[in-house]
Amino acid sequence: MTPAGPGPAPGAGAVGLGQGVVLHPADPLNALAHGIGSQHDLPISPFYAFAGAFAALFVSFLALGLLWSTSRFRGDRSGLALPAGLQRVADAPATRTALRGLGLAAALAVLLSLLLGPDDPARNPAPGAVYVLLWVGLVPASLLLGPVWRLLNPLRTLHRLLARVGCPAARPAARPLPARLGQWPAAVGLFGFTWLELVSPDPASTTTLLIALGVYAAAQLLLAARFGERWFADGDAFEAYSALLARLSPLGRRDDGRLVLRNPFHGLDATPERPGLVATVCVLLGSTAYDGFSDNPSWINSIQTSPLGRTPTATLGLLGAIALVAALYCLCAAATRLACGPHPGPLTAFAHSLVPIALGYLTAHYFSLLVTEGPRTVSMALGTDNASEPLPPLDPGGLATLQVAAVVTGHVLGVIAAHDRSVRLFPPAKAVAGQLPLLALMITYTIGGIGLLLN
Repeated sequence: MTPAGPGPAPGAGAVGLGQGVVLHPADPLNALAHGIGSQHDLPISPFYAFAGAFAALFVSFLALGLLWSTSRFRGDRSGLALPAGLQRVADAPATRTALRGLGLAAALAVLLSLLLGPDDPARNPAPGAVYVLLWVGLVPASLLLGPVWRLLNPLRTLHRLLARVGCPAARPAARPLPARLGQWPAAVGLFGFTWLELVSPDPASTTTLLIALGVYAAAQLLLAARFGERWFADGDAFEAYSALLARLSPLGRRDDGRLVLRNPFHGLDATPERPGLVATVCVLLGSTAYDGFSDNPSWINSIQTSPLGRTPTATLGLLGAIALVAALYCLCAAATRLACGPHPGPLTAFAHSLVPIALGYLTAHYFSLLVTEGPRTVSMALGTDNASEPLPPLDPGGLATLQVAAVVTGHVLGVIAAHDRSVRLFPPAKAVAGQLPLLALMITYTIGGIGLLLN
């Protein structure tokens, strides 16, 4: 969420919640608040950053090839069952009702802030609630607690309330949800949200947010009326986003319904291979990459001088970033198929290995935004006057190390997930060779991710 439109140049001492939206003055360290800074902001040697990344990827690849010859991940069949009492509390109607009520109350508070609050993100908590607490906060919440948005989702709760009071539009639908849709609706919804955040002329405007959220809510409720409550699992962008990240949570459900503690790789391995999965992950990766590139002075100059206009040019840039990420993955899948032979699902078979990469990018990009602007948003929502200016959580060196480590760790985890899937799907003689395109993909993504950090 870095400025990409007219306004202060990168590093000019302003932190934006969207393009050209300045929340407050900041000291020079806050140029890193969104996780991407210019090279002079990141006191880390490019040589050591790239060398360390390549070493980690190659060592992990070689070690896996030599020591990991059979699949070890068991998906939803794995996990250490938690005490039955804890599961009863987690599944109790009172617990679920309280969480649904909390989500609905938070949504109403945001709506009231948009309707009655000032059209100024420095004094209105609604933009921060949407772009920071929801979009970024769902990352740690889903990693720690699982797919929490499924219970907090105010649209799912509103649909249930409408059905309970007898609203015809919310009655249980008999129409099946077409299997070919898969997660494509969620991918489209995620693209729409990232467009609103990164491209729209005034993303923090109360009018913009009211229109966008109103249209989204109406569309979701109408589609849920057609297909039933099951629509939200794949059709709601934030539920799909939370569920995808929750695949790496140590908390999960075994296939017998038990609440378990598990190796996060087991949950990742259980990611359903459905239509739209690749698109969903590529939207996450591509939009984060575009966000990192959008504050590059050359790109800012390009969109300001483009004959198409700022918004169409920025839209093409966002689409181009997502398309590039997707094209590289599709080329990798095609090369794997050539090396190992036909496979019924060449695109989705290894799509789960992109999830930890997306998590690494999200962590590197948004960590300091969450820990600085998150408390500020909560303080505004509680009506605290004279809230102190948010300070960076780490010094520039520490933040740079965290960012590079997050990107590299995400790729190493992706290599491990891909290797386990490869030795399960292909004969031993082809399993390692079939991963060479995946390794090349990981290296390419790593170069791009660290290159954006160094800008």
